[in-house]
Order: sequence, then structure tokens, then C-alpha cells
Amino acid sequence: MRSLAEAKHRRAEGLFVAEGTKCVLDTIGTFSTAMLLATPQWFAEHGRQGLSDDILYEASRADLERMSTLTTPPQVIAVYRIPTASALPDPAKELVVALDRVQDPGNLGTIIRVCDWMGVHNILASTDTVDVWNPKVVQATMGSISRVRVTYTDLPAALTQARAEDVPVYGTFLDGTDMYDTDLSENGIIVMGNEGRGIGEAAAASVSHRLYIPPFPTGADTAESLNVSVATAIILAEFRRRAR
Repeated sequence: MRSLAEAKHRRAEGLFVAEGTKCVLDTIGTFSTAMLLATPQWFAEHGRQGLSDDILYEASRADLERMSTLTTPPQVIAVYRIPTASALPDPAKELVVALDRVQDPGNLGTIIRVCDWMGVHNILASTDTVDVWNPKVVQATMGSISRVRVTYTDLPAALTQARAEDVPVYGTFLDGTDMYDTDLSENGIIVMGNEGRGIGEAAAASVSHRLYIPPFPTGADTAESLNVSVATAIILAEFRRRAR
């Protein structure tokens, strides 16, 4: 169980972990369950969730604490099978978020949660973006991982293909155009970059609309930049406002 905190073991076993009652109850109907471990009290309150007895295990809080990656041990841990890769989303028909080298698990988890709230169902991620099945990412999504699909791909190539098909590709840059003065579409790709370095040159080459989130008031002496998950929320809120 503890080994699944490392990406190499998740890949080798094809498994990932969800911890805590809310996370488990929000995801158990979405992913194929390989194992469910919980205290007797948890089973008494929540039942067996329609699972067969051979994959259910009662565990003490002390046992769960040894298996858990959380500071406060949960009452339940689920082990799920990692879904098989599926086809890339079609940004000509929907709004897609693309992540270029996002490294922080908390940021990815929060972005997934934001996308869920804003009705974005697909995220494209560069191959060097943090693993979506990292326990910290899964926990940070607060169950939204069951409704938002993250697909890892050669991101610069995917963006180049989108541009070739006349799909709008938006990106956030400090030297971009004020997003409130820019036409925004209901479809396309919104590229968000690395926490410290922003969007890389390879991905930036295919961006057709360079956006800037202005501070308030304009020209104010303020923070150097925004956290990538916060910036994603602001951008998506404006896209959805325009679509109302």
C-alpha cells in the first residue's frame, strides 16, 4: 500500500490509492476497485458499497495509519485500477485545459477541482506534468477526479495539430493582451504553464491568443505572478461568463 505513493510502483502495479471517506465515496462508483480497507465502524456506517467480500478488509486505525500518506489517518482506503488510456479530447467541440510541466500535486488537484466546477471535462497534460494518480493529487481533487479526465500526451504536438485545424489555442503570459479585452470562444484549448517558468517555448509556439490577467487596479504594485491553479480559476470563470 505504501509503495503506491511512488509513481514507478503505481505504473508497475496499475493501481492507485484514494484515502478518506469523502474521497472514497465520491470515486468508488467510477473506478474499478481492487481492494477496500476500512475500520469496522466505517463498514457499519457505510456498508460494503456493493463490493464482493474477497476485496474487503477490516483494519484497525493503527494499521490504516501505517498505510496512509495523510497526516491524520483515515477510516477507509481504497485501491483502484488505473483506467486505460483513451482517445484525446476534441477541442473543436469543447473547452479543454492543457497543462505544460505543472509539478505541484496540490496545484494539479486544485485545477482538476476547478475544471469540474466550471464544466471542463478534459485536461491535456505534458508528459512531464505531475502524475494525476499521485495520492496528493487524488486527495486535492476532493472527488473531482471521478468527473475530469487527464490525458498525458506530447503537448506541443497536440497544440500544433489544433492550430492546423483552426482551433483557438489560448495561453497566459505576462506580456499578453488583457483577457477582458479579448474575444473568447466556447471551444478551444487554454494552456497553463509551469509554476515558476510559465509556458515553455515549444508549447508557446502554437498559442494563437496570448492572454494576460490584469491586477486591480491596473498598474498597481502587486504580486509578481499568480499561482497556476488560481490563474486557471480566473481564466475559466471569464470564459464561462462570456458563454452565459
